This record gives sequence, structure tokens and C-alpha cells, in this order.
Amino acid sequence: VKESKDVTFTLFLSVFTAVLGFFQYGYCIGVINAPQQIIMMHYAKVLNIETAKNTTGSFLIEEVVKDPTIMMLWSLSVSMFAVGGMISSFTVGWIGEKMSRVRAMLLVNIFAVSGNIFFVVAKSGPSHILVIIGRVLTGLHGGLSSGLAPLYVGEIAPTALRGALGTLNQLAVVIGILISQVLGLDILFGTSKTWPLLLSLSGGAAVLQIFLLLICPESPRYMYIKCGDVEGAQKTTRMIRGLETKTYEEWLQELGMASLVKRRTRGDMIAIFYYSTDIFNKAHVRKPIYATIGVGFVNTVFTVVALFLVEKAGRRILFMAGLLGMMVCTITMTLGLVLQPNIEWMSYVSLVSVFLFVSFFEIGPGPIPWFIVAELFSQGPRPAAVAIAGFSNWVTNFCIGMFFPYLAKLLGAYVFLVFAGLLVLFVLFIYLKVPETKGKSFEEIAEEFRRRSKKGLGGPTEMEHLGANQEA
Repeated sequence: VKESKDVTFTLFLSVFTAVLGFFQYGYCIGVINAPQQIIMMHYAKVLNIETAKNTTGSFLIEEVVKDPTIMMLWSLSVSMFAVGGMISSFTVGWIGEKMSRVRAMLLVNIFAVSGNIFFVVAKSGPSHILVIIGRVLTGLHGGLSSGLAPLYVGEIAPTALRGALGTLNQLAVVIGILISQVLGLDILFGTSKTWPLLLSLSGGAAVLQIFLLLICPESPRYMYIKCGDVEGAQKTTRMIRGLETKTYEEWLQELGMASLVKRRTRGDMIAIFYYSTDIFNKAHVRKPIYATIGVGFVNTVFTVVALFLVEKAGRRILFMAGLLGMMVCTITMTLGLVLQPNIEWMSYVSLVSVFLFVSFFEIGPGPIPWFIVAELFSQGPRPAAVAIAGFSNWVTNFCIGMFFPYLAKLLGAYVFLVFAGLLVLFVLFIYLKVPETKGKSFEEIAEEFRRRSKKGLGGPTEMEHLGANQEA
């Protein structure tokens, strides 16, 4: 059966709704960057940090950003988003299996809405505590949503479109980051009066997603394998993919489960997003916030480029090319920062390196991990695999958010060489261990792993793990 590449309205609506969770994730990553000094100044006023005042009793931003208490509270304000994500990411598999993909995505928006309420009232109480609580709650949402959405999109997407539709996860992230950076300008919401509103605007996407999820269909793979609802899964497949009536065997092949019946990776980029304004300050870039917005724009453009390349060039080549390009950029970025005090124009080298770094990231390492994990595993172990991958992502996110300022203070301009070394290891791992998944069904990918394995996997064991009924 030849798969259609047409995108039905139901498929478009379902994917758009699912990736709204990634939009919120991206917004929460980027929004904390632009108003950094304003929020730190507010913390100093709330806590009345005496060491940050001048002789007239006014707070000095130069002293505020160096105060250990304020630095710790700011690091927590950034990194507690990742703590929430770490906690919730481990439950993705359980919630997705127990509640179904759609109902789970609907429920987790409780965390998003409640977290944004804490942001709105941040100036009405101890702002540092309220912001940190809000970041934890939105992180809980991010950890669940960033696992559930790829599961859902991967299971409803036709094989021929799975890579392109999977890339939309990352596109939603970078659009969220870009919008948060633009709204963070001091001519918009990046002011001492409106920063709580700036932090809370992603709540609008949460409300929109709640209403749209009420009309989105459930994953037909989930309905068939987990619930045993053959008729419902057939009906949903026709609705999502626009299929004409087929025989039972043809439908199973279209759904990517015929073989079952017969048998019965991100941390350096986070540093750029969290602390890009500070990095540009160190490079003596004028108006660093506008340079940060430029990064967000380039980020979005090259994610769109990846959208068209991923089904043509394949996953492996884009992944490795992106990692190698990022490695070169970390080295040139380091050279620019080291030599800039003596050679003024080297600041432009640092600036260009950041933009190229982002471009290489979005060509492969940015979008591909969101969906390739779901591609590499069959229906049974897929939720657990996504949960483990999500947890590792959030651990990295937390470590960067919490410790990057201290690491940068310790290593100075050489801090990005740490990432260069890690990128070399990632390239070797992808080259040696990760197979190409372009144009292959989930079961064909699993079959390739079985061929690589000496022991292999038995068909009955797989079906028992999936909990399939006897008819299957």
C-alpha cells in the first residue's frame, strides 16, 4: 500500500494542537533571558540587599548581578523549570498509557495554567519565591508535554511525512523562543512594571490547546494495540489520513502494524538560549537583546529549512553534519572571546559563531531528537524510551541553567570548549550506533535493530509486551 502524502485537515489540526505544548516549552526557555537584569533588580529590592546599594541607598545593577544571594536566586529561577521537567518526564510513559495521548495532553495543562498564575501575581508577594514556584509548575508541564506530543504526532503521522511533521515539534519550540524574546523588548513587556505579564503569556497557548484537544482524535495505534478497539482505530485512521476503505491487512500495513500481526539527545544550545544576552555582553556587542532576537530569528528560519531536508537527506547525515558544524563554531566562538580584548573586531567572530552555531543546531541536532526516539522503538517500549530520553534532556537543561554561570566564571572564555569535546563524542555515537530511519515504518526500524542483535526479539514476546488481544 502506497502511503498518501496529503495532509488532511484533521491531521493538520491534531499536529498543530499537539505542538502547542512545545510552543509553551520554547516560550518558557526564552522568556527568562531578556528581563534578567530587571528581575534581579526587583529581587534585590524585595530582599533589601544592602551590599548592592550605593552611598545614596540606590541599587546598582553592577552590584546586584554580582551579589551571591541574587545570583543563586536567579540561577534557581532559571533552572527550576528544568527541575519540574525532570520530575514529570519520568511519568510520561505511565500517563500516556493509562490516560491515552489526548486526554493526558489535556490534563497536563493544569500545570501550565497554574504556573502562569504564579507569574501574574509575582509582584504581589515574595517575587523570588513565586517566580520559582511558577517555573517549577511550568516545568512539570514542559516535561510531560515534550514527551506526550512526539508520541502522539509520531503515531498519527504517515511514514512518508513522519520526519517533516516531527520537525514541527522543534519549529514550535523556536517560534516560542523568538516570540518570548521579541515580547521581552523594553518597548513591549520587558519593563519593571510588566515583566510578570511577560512571564505569563504562554498561558494563552495552554488555554487554546485545552479547547482544541477536545476535538482532536485519539492515536489509532493506541486505540488498536492498547484498547483493542479495531473499529475505532480504523475509523480514526481514515479520518486522520483520508484513507479509502481497505481490507483488514491493507489497513494494518497503512497503520504500520502488519509485521506485529504476523509475529503476534542538547545542553550547549540551552546555554545559548538561557544566557545569550549575557554572552553578547561579554563580547561587547551593542544592544545585545537585539542580537539575541537575531539568534531566535535564525533559529526559526533554519528549523524551517530542516523541515524540508529531513525527508530528503535523512536523519543521520543531518544529525552528524549539524554536530560537526556546532563543534567548529564552539572553537571559533572561544577564539573570538579570548582574543577580543586585544583585537576589537574579534567580537564579530563571536557574534557570527553564535549565529552559525544556531543554524547548524537547527539543521539536525535540534529537531531530530524530538521524533527519532519515537521512531527507534515499537509501540510497547516507546513510551518508556521517550520518558528516559526526556529525563536526560531535562537533566542537561537543569545543569546548564543552574551551573553555567558558575562554570563560565571559572573557565571564562574557554567555557565552550567543554561543549566542543562533548560534541565530538556525540558524533561518534551517532555514526556507530544510530541507524537511518527515513522512509521506514516503525516495524522496519525494529527489524534493523533485530538484525544487528545476535539474540533478536521474538514476535510473541513483543505482542505480549504490547498487550495485544488474541485477534491481533
